[in-house]
Amino acid sequence: MKSHEFASLLCSRLCHDLLSPVGALNNGVELLADEHDPEMRARCLELLGESARASANKLKFFRLAFGAAGGFGDQVDTREARVAADGLFGGDGRIQLGWMIDEPSMSKAALKILLNLILIAGDALVRGGRLDVGAEKHDKGLDIVIRAEGPRIVIDPELKKVLLGESEEESIAPRGAAAWLVHSLVHEGGGQIQLSDEEEGTLLIGTSLPA
Repeated sequence: MKSHEFASLLCSRLCHDLLSPVGALNNGVELLADEHDPEMRARCLELLGESARASANKLKFFRLAFGAAGGFGDQVDTREARVAADGLFGGDGRIQLGWMIDEPSMSKAALKILLNLILIAGDALVRGGRLDVGAEKHDKGLDIVIRAEGPRIVIDPELKKVLLGESEEESIAPRGAAAWLVHSLVHEGGGQIQLSDEEEGTLLIGTSLPA
């Protein structure tokens, strides 16, 4: 896939994800302009604050997952990834995040793989649940595992194909941007992706990246 085609997919995905909180901000401002009751104005301001935080948290996450965040060096502090993931999922309590990464840093490519797998697994938890995130360095490289558990897990079959490199690039939809990025980075690094079937409310996604 050419860079401008991926940029188009990515922009569509980002606009889709930011539409809801930014739209809520716009609606809140309009309500606030017409509302004179002190209690209702306080409620409007509360909703505006929630929407602003959601927008900021998503932007911080996307900046690390898709952008050039993390400084100019190759290694990125994994605490940045945890803060970004906590911000993305921690607001409404719909998804609980378990963080099992002791490594103080990892490469930018590995961090992008990690965050995009978190995004994919989080999207699959359509009724909420729990995400456990793990990564471990060893002599042969780095292993990343994401475990999603919830009452209902749905992952698009086409997204699976994109993640595993079994899809035609021309047919990839904006929702597959994260999966395509993961596949590309893992493939370029000479690694492998493993994906379990979402049976009994559990989904496992793992990658092995050589040193």
